[in-house]
Amino acid sequence: MNTREITGTAILSALVVVFDYALKFAGIKIPFPILPFLKFDLDGIPVVLSLLLYGPYSAVTTCFVALVAILARSGDAFSASMKALAEFATVLGMMPFYAISSNRLKELAIIAGIATRVVVMAVATLATWPLLFKSLDAVVAFLPFSALFNAVAAVISVAGGFILYEALTHRAPALLNNANTRNSRRHG
Repeated sequence: MNTREITGTAILSALVVVFDYALKFAGIKIPFPILPFLKFDLDGIPVVLSLLLYGPYSAVTTCFVALVAILARSGDAFSASMKALAEFATVLGMMPFYAISSNRLKELAIIAGIATRVVVMAVATLATWPLLFKSLDAVVAFLPFSALFNAVAAVISVAGGFILYEALTHRAPALLNNANTRNSRRHG
């Protein structure tokens, strides 16, 4: 990573912390109506944007910062790790297609990011929720609702990341010169 990528990653990582703390303490995180302990937020947008601007290392670093920030704020290792895993799964699915050189790759990145998050979190839910609910039947019953939550949360993260990326393309193209050059070398 060069200085520009390190600086951009640090800024986007800080933005994850700001989003998490500000939305939590302002009470703006929106509960999922079916499972109110699951909450929608904006933490994933800087994670996706870090992938689009600076690549996989930046996205992974930003996910790790999200884990540490949520753990420091809440003291809840389970919630912090599930949130970080969810955001990581989203960008993991996008990684093979994240170069924005065509609409087809953009569509594949969006679909793969959402699908990967849903599948990874379904497996994580099946692995961990029986410990919380003491009943595998209850977990299986809630699994479709958890999948719906993760699909919507992934759409928020991916759509927000792409909207900001497109806005930067038009308003601050100098920020994208390195990202576009790097992406065209990798995927060109």
